[in-house]
Amino acid sequence: MIDPHHLVGLPPETIRHRFERRDTILYALGVGAGQQGDERELFYVCEDRLVALPTMAVVLAYPGFWQMEPRYSIDWKQILHAEQSCDFYAPLPIEGHVRGELRIDAIVDKGANKGAFLRAERLIYSEPDNRLIARVRQISYLRGDGGCGSAGQQLEILPIVPDGPPDVQVTLATRPEQALLYRLSGDGNPLHYDPEVAKAAGFPSPILHGLCTYGYACRAILQAALPDNGFNLRKLQCRFTAPVYPGDRLEVEIWKTSDSARAFRVSVPARKTIVLDRGVAVFAEP
Repeated sequence: MIDPHHLVGLPPETIRHRFERRDTILYALGVGAGQQGDERELFYVCEDRLVALPTMAVVLAYPGFWQMEPRYSIDWKQILHAEQSCDFYAPLPIEGHVRGELRIDAIVDKGANKGAFLRAERLIYSEPDNRLIARVRQISYLRGDGGCGSAGQQLEILPIVPDGPPDVQVTLATRPEQALLYRLSGDGNPLHYDPEVAKAAGFPSPILHGLCTYGYACRAILQAALPDNGFNLRKLQCRFTAPVYPGDRLEVEIWKTSDSARAFRVSVPARKTIVLDRGVAVFAEP
């Protein structure tokens, strides 16, 4: 079982990452860009006009599936991705060098046999100018670590989406091999490709990465809200509520809550299942 005070007290881990335009394009393809022939998405997949999707921040200076390391004492086979949040402080570079500073800043115990939530924060800096370009926060649900105790910061409660019908609906398709493509951006968790690992975790087959679904949601929001490929997106956060399987068709519902904010959720209509909820997107003030 984890020691929450030890984990929260660990010094930040530094990750340095060099990436090329090819990696920027590969990430975009991994979250479905270009599949449906939308000319607006050529910016994400063509070298001569390339723009990085904002959510590519989640794979920059990515530490890998660090929860598997024995020094953390996490029951990694019982981990679920619970929530994701990114703050964007500048347009992401399409190639170059970045540095990540990773730390665990919160553990919230839900009680024995009820699991615990762990939040990891990664600050991403461009190099060599040492400019902060993004903050990535990921909350994991540790199903096997309930009763460990709490430490660190409190976790915010995400707002529910509005009751009325959405202002915009966007339908996007995932491919049967989507998880295999997305994992090329650095997320090698076998839950997403190994049937035996998936079954051990309680799933009938490998599931799609939550961060892949997150990237799909970002694409939908940018298509619906802005014509400028996301230069003005400042924040994107959500809660994961059910797994997505490669090949699922996603429906993204979007509500305009102010001139600079949107609420959203994602569902799989074929299973009548909400897979991503309590989504919030914030743009720069107009």
